[in-house]
Amino acid sequence: MNMKSGIILLLVFFLFVGVDSKKTSLKRSDFPEDFLFGAATSAYQVEGAAKEGGRTPSIWDTFVRQKSNFISDKISNSSTGDVAADSYHHYKEDVELMKDIGFNAYRFSVSWNRILPGGNLKGGVNKEGIAYYNNLINEIKAKGLEPLATLFHWDLPQSLEDEYGGFLSSNVV
Repeated sequence: MNMKSGIILLLVFFLFVGVDSKKTSLKRSDFPEDFLFGAATSAYQVEGAAKEGGRTPSIWDTFVRQKSNFISDKISNSSTGDVAADSYHHYKEDVELMKDIGFNAYRFSVSWNRILPGGNLKGGVNKEGIAYYNNLINEIKAKGLEPLATLFHWDLPQSLEDEYGGFLSSNVV
């Protein structure tokens, strides 16, 4: 699913949660002035660039490649987040679409393993990852939207899963 499709799905969602069904269109003015009207995404589902910019594998990268998940239909069409909506390369166009629709907020998640490739500070900080999120936030603000960052959206670095068993260990926290 690309960003445009995700935004359209969000609009359809709002149509079913209280907006007068007799109206033929949904407008920003249908909501209170302080209402954050926007889009929300998960890094794994939209960024792509799985092997670019210093990003290392997450538990999702590993999960989608396990053959047993293809056999059991847990993963449809052998899909991965390797390219996804390619927002890593097209974030400016994605933010522009949100602005054009009239959104005033964008909630995005930060790929932990794009910032800390080893999962923690001793594994180093990825300057390319920091630059990507700085650029994304600057673009969001430049277009008049409010950036809202989610620090963890279920994409634990695979290195922490391997070293500690993931969140089963308090060392991860």
